[in-house]
Amino acid sequence: MIIKNGYIIDPSNKKEGVFDILIEGSKIKEVSKSIKAKDKEIIDAKKKIIIPGLIDMHVHLREPGREDIETVKSGTGAAISGGITSICSMPNTRLSMDNIENLELLKSIIKRDAGAFVSIIGAITKGREGKEIVDMKMMKEKGAIALSDDGNSIQDERVMLDALKKAKENGLLLISHCEDKTISKNGVVNEGIVATKLGLRGISKKAEYEFVGRDIELARKTKAKLHIAHVSCKESVDMIRKAKKDGVKVSAETGPQYFSLRDECCVTYDTRTKMNPPLRSAEDVEAIKKGLTDGTIDAIASDHAPHGKHEKEIEFDLAAFGIIGLETSLALAIMNLVETKRISWMRLVELMSANPAKILGLNHKGNLSPGSDADITIIDPEKKWVYTKDSIRSKSKNSPFIGWQFKGKVTGVIVGGRNSPHLSPLPKGERR
Repeated sequence: MIIKNGYIIDPSNKKEGVFDILIEGSKIKEVSKSIKAKDKEIIDAKKKIIIPGLIDMHVHLREPGREDIETVKSGTGAAISGGITSICSMPNTRLSMDNIENLELLKSIIKRDAGAFVSIIGAITKGREGKEIVDMKMMKEKGAIALSDDGNSIQDERVMLDALKKAKENGLLLISHCEDKTISKNGVVNEGIVATKLGLRGISKKAEYEFVGRDIELARKTKAKLHIAHVSCKESVDMIRKAKKDGVKVSAETGPQYFSLRDECCVTYDTRTKMNPPLRSAEDVEAIKKGLTDGTIDAIASDHAPHGKHEKEIEFDLAAFGIIGLETSLALAIMNLVETKRISWMRLVELMSANPAKILGLNHKGNLSPGSDADITIIDPEKKWVYTKDSIRSKSKNSPFIGWQFKGKVTGVIVGGRNSPHLSPLPKGERR
């Protein structure tokens, strides 16, 4: 296969411009100005942007256990639709990813059904209860790429300290969900004027940044690698910025929702705006954008969290936290960061492909180097489109972005050297 005439953006190789890409088997063979080869499939990418396949570090596939709201098959189909060729499956499935049997089960499902590359994030503690640390050596041997108790935070500082020590010994990355439950308690929206107006219980930013500060200090003490998930507030960004300057081995991600929406969006009691951490203030949104611009925040990850109607179409207080995001992450980043001149396309590809690959140690992904995996996303930067309920490939529909118009559309995805079939229109029978 040859992709011709596309405008390549590849930050890992500091390459930008019109080039051809030759793919042989599952690998990139050559990238140069003009490639000629016989008997090859030709993809004409004139006026298209060609980037390394996007990598989403934070996805809840729900399988095994909640196949009614998402599966590996439907989730990876949604990923491909959003230009994402690699995802990390978070461990808070009904069968928690804290033992060999559950890891092997998920690996077999991935092998059978995945339309994109799926890495498994294992749990840090058994049952994600924050008490007894899993056998990290075994988790790594069985294929866990990193560990997290995401959905829960480790409340006991001694357990987190021990976990970081053991993770360093085993060469594993720990991904921290930073939430002090003694502060957040039963809150449902950001603490502030909006919460007061709505009569809803607030979640103080302190619940997040207190544990961000705690875990940074533990990473400093142990010299272990720490990744902080779904950063949402100014204080967290400031702490991470300082820690990086001090040489702490910390990286961080945020979700598109935290630079696209503010807590004012909750005023209609639309449960599609309910998430954890919650939507924050305008000041926090600006801080997130600055963190993405100056390198404090390393990655954009969707925190794709599918839920069924019965979990979302109820009272705000009772509704589940979380939104789907695989199909809109790239579009929101283009709209709110690139189109507004906050970041360049090159920086966008760093945040959504090159940096996640480096953080996770996926050395053959996130770049267009010869010998790397042929995972490629093709974008028409001028194409306008509307995100509609009928077009959603996730089994769940809990997105606040339904009805939004975007500019910049994924028109082609190659995974492991193969054209993905997932971009073709959904058959009527599959529309939900």
